[in-house]
Amino acid sequence: MPDLELEQAVARAVNEGIVKLVLSAPTRGSTLRRMTAQRLGESWQAETLTATQAFHQTLGQQELRELVCRTLRDSLSQLHAWDKTHEYAVRVTAKGRVLQTRRPCASAPAVRTQHDRQKNYLLPQGEDIPALVDMGIFTKDGRVAAPMYDKYRQINRFVELVDDALSALPDRGDRPFTVLDFGCGKSYLTFVLYHYFTRVRGLPVRMVGLDLKQDVITRCNETARRYGYDGLRFELGDINGYDIDCPVDMVVTLHACDTATDHALFHAVRWEVPLILSVPCCQHEVNGQIKAKELSLLTHYGIVKERFSALLTDALRANLLVCCGYRTQLLEFVDFAHTPKNLLIRAVRGKVPQTARDKALQEVKACLEQFGVWPTLPRLLQEAGLVRGLEAPEQGGF
Repeated sequence: MPDLELEQAVARAVNEGIVKLVLSAPTRGSTLRRMTAQRLGESWQAETLTATQAFHQTLGQQELRELVCRTLRDSLSQLHAWDKTHEYAVRVTAKGRVLQTRRPCASAPAVRTQHDRQKNYLLPQGEDIPALVDMGIFTKDGRVAAPMYDKYRQINRFVELVDDALSALPDRGDRPFTVLDFGCGKSYLTFVLYHYFTRVRGLPVRMVGLDLKQDVITRCNETARRYGYDGLRFELGDINGYDIDCPVDMVVTLHACDTATDHALFHAVRWEVPLILSVPCCQHEVNGQIKAKELSLLTHYGIVKERFSALLTDALRANLLVCCGYRTQLLEFVDFAHTPKNLLIRAVRGKVPQTARDKALQEVKACLEQFGVWPTLPRLLQEAGLVRGLEAPEQGGF
């Protein structure tokens, strides 16, 4: 790209009146994820993030411009900056073109007067994330709307859980990172994840959302086109029986209802998917089967029976994933609808000792026998030969 053209664009964007800037969208091979800079009186406090480290420095105005130019030339491709009335954007395309815009904004970030520590979110304020704007979490100028701050933190928490697991995944070579979202629904989080993978992590991504409602699929595909998310598409289909003709790196299920979660987990295991993230919902199946003669207190009261059945369902799912060679965690996760369904199953395929697999299997068999249940996931895994030694209990309520 012509250096003079880039320098002129940066000079217009990083002018004397701006109070904050954000650089994002890593280029291929870049070790940087993001850079932010906040005015600190007459100087600037800048933070540069890699995958594992954060670097801080205090700069003058000209030093900041030079750093922004170097970063746009070598590592990050997108700049957003704000003064009291306008937002300035500079983007360097893959072919080296320098694109710039200037538009009015409702308000500007406050000028900081002292060095203060703030949480470094993977989806920071000021970044261009259209799904968060459409959800009402970001205002049009990229700030978090005050009533939506809890949801903003929750979404960042989910992305952090994804981010933590990615380092444990095997090398894919040159092929795209492939993600399946079963039961995607309105898919706002799918769009957020696509932004994170492509803009924050700089990954080439192939992402597919699956749902049973044609109007949802149509609307989501239109939104993907509007956002310019070329690697994201949505398909009409049922989780049960769905198949794909390429390796899958990650399966996501967010509130897939009742046994739909089991079918999604089964397919993920069958395909040997390296990473599974599942937020289960509406665990009715075990609630309809459970019998507890020796522990009848757990089933005597309807609300206790319902909650215990849901916990038992997810504990069985987690242990069965361990049996199949996944390092599995049940994590507290506050979902976006603020419902009691706040468990996240995170499973990473890896070397699980045989002793751990055997112990998990024995615990599953004991629970199935104790409570007389035969849920969908153990049945599917047993029928497919992926887990051996399971059988329907004689006294099962099914």
